[in-house]
Amino acid sequence: MKSNKYFVIDFDSTFTKVEAFDALADISLKDHPERVAIKKKIEDLTNQGMEGALSVRESLKQRLQLLAPNKRHLEQLVTVLKGKVSESFKRNRTFFEENTDNIFIISNGFHAFIDPIVTEYGVKKENIFANLFLFNEKGEVVGFDEENPLSANNGKVEQLKRLNLPGDVYVIGDGYTDYEIKHSGLANKFFAFTENVERNNILSKADHITPSLDEFLFLNNLNSAISYPKNRINVLLLENVHPAAVKLMKEEGFNVEVYPAGLTEDELCEKIKNVSILGIRSKTQVTARVIENANRLMAIGAFCIGTNQIDLEAASKKGIAVFNAPYSNTRSVVELAIAEIIMLMRNLPDKFARMHEGKWEKSANNSFEIRGKNLGIIGYGSIGSQLSVLAESLGMKVFYYDTDEKLALGNATKCKSLREILTLSDVVTLHVDGRPTNHHMIGEGEFKLMKDGVILVNLSRGHIVDPKALRDNILNGKVRGCGIDVFEEEPLSNNDEFISELRGLPNTILTPHIGGSTLEAQENIAHFVPGKLTEYINTGSTSQSVNFPNLVLPTLENAHRLIHIHDNVPGILAKINSALASHGINIAGQYLKTTEHIGYVITDINKDYDKDLIKEMRSIEHTIKFRVLY
Repeated sequence: MKSNKYFVIDFDSTFTKVEAFDALADISLKDHPERVAIKKKIEDLTNQGMEGALSVRESLKQRLQLLAPNKRHLEQLVTVLKGKVSESFKRNRTFFEENTDNIFIISNGFHAFIDPIVTEYGVKKENIFANLFLFNEKGEVVGFDEENPLSANNGKVEQLKRLNLPGDVYVIGDGYTDYEIKHSGLANKFFAFTENVERNNILSKADHITPSLDEFLFLNNLNSAISYPKNRINVLLLENVHPAAVKLMKEEGFNVEVYPAGLTEDELCEKIKNVSILGIRSKTQVTARVIENANRLMAIGAFCIGTNQIDLEAASKKGIAVFNAPYSNTRSVVELAIAEIIMLMRNLPDKFARMHEGKWEKSANNSFEIRGKNLGIIGYGSIGSQLSVLAESLGMKVFYYDTDEKLALGNATKCKSLREILTLSDVVTLHVDGRPTNHHMIGEGEFKLMKDGVILVNLSRGHIVDPKALRDNILNGKVRGCGIDVFEEEPLSNNDEFISELRGLPNTILTPHIGGSTLEAQENIAHFVPGKLTEYINTGSTSQSVNFPNLVLPTLENAHRLIHIHDNVPGILAKINSALASHGINIAGQYLKTTEHIGYVITDINKDYDKDLIKEMRSIEHTIKFRVLY
């Protein structure tokens, strides 16, 4: 049965990512000495025409005079434009195939470069309406057919009148000429397409702002290449996450909100209600109460190494995958550790302060080389082991202690106990995780085991060291110097005061949790974490998640992926497969992994299935979350 819905689509900056004339300028003006200035004029004329500030015909005339193109340039332009089709149009070829009789391209551009592009997507040539170039015998463009209504103001309106389409008309475009169709009463709705460009004066006139063709298809219950428009997935990024991460998430099509500081528990409970992806650093506490208020949350990205600020058990029980950046800032933390060890062994913090006070105290007292000293590394993970290698290359004798079995690198010596390493070390540096059992693992008893005049560096977690015991042992001389980058209580933002009993102590380096805060590390994290979040949303892959069963999944091809997260109790897989069998569905691929709390089942099936299956899958007892992905 033929549909009574008609779709009128613009070409420039809608079907393609660019304005064709702007792309043509790069070709025809390639060797022109005033290329940059002319291109700017062309862009201005394009915008004036799109915004209604200049007549269409005048805009065309002036731009063509500046461009002076010929047939050879137009052939090159077609090649360029074929690579510039909008991403959401490329992935939704099925929409064009299924509605080929009802899709019309109506443009103030030209057949010469529009037809070769859109016909490849199944648009009928007789459904393309555009302007015609006029050429001279040399193949140079000398003008255009001025009798064509599309070369004049209200041209699209006039063209629609002539078509007299017998049904509902939906217009998708980015310019004023597209809005005019709706304004004239010839279209039911005007959808402002913003995937490539946003024109503020057009957005206010639209019935709906459409960041992609996916959104348009979703709104109109039309067959779409993806299960859910990305622009409907809300992302909240806190604590000045690196701009590269923001850019990547926006480019992926997500609706991204950025906040410069952390949020209190109450603030986050309110803010998170409609958030699907949360990005944090180390200050924001994602508690069980916050997670309880997260009605739509699918994933959390920790743009740092640690995840102790997140209640992982609560997240798991609610089907929320958590990802971090376990290796991205390793080198930055190691370099800071080396720098602080050297400065503290030379008693430099006090010397810095006295110089600023105008006091010149040239002396070797309490200043030592690090060469030949015993370095005790507590926690021999990625940071501890890399520190081991660098410290040894600087001449230190390295000892390490870890509760897990870790292979020694270089000439490092493994200690059997915390007591052993504390009694041996001239310098103690901490690189352990934030698990509750590590709370105050360095307290008064541990300081008594250490050598007199020990150097202590903590770049791991604030609660690892008892601050009162550390203060007392600095003041009594047991600890000759310390470098602390992490604290039990840290300010939420740079505007809040830092309060600590360690302030003002001798030979003490206090830094504002910047161990991993180098441009290189933050950029590495900014690429790594969004990659993991996007992969999870797009494919269901949980590779390197800290709380979900780790599954690396194949690319989804010509199938729908059913993602089922459930309590880890017996019999769930049998119920899933029973539901599939009852609907006569053949399984193309199935993957299962479990943790202590949850099971994670991925099932790939053919696209043709009864939609009642989805209701049945959601209703399986012990289901935490279920989604269909394609």
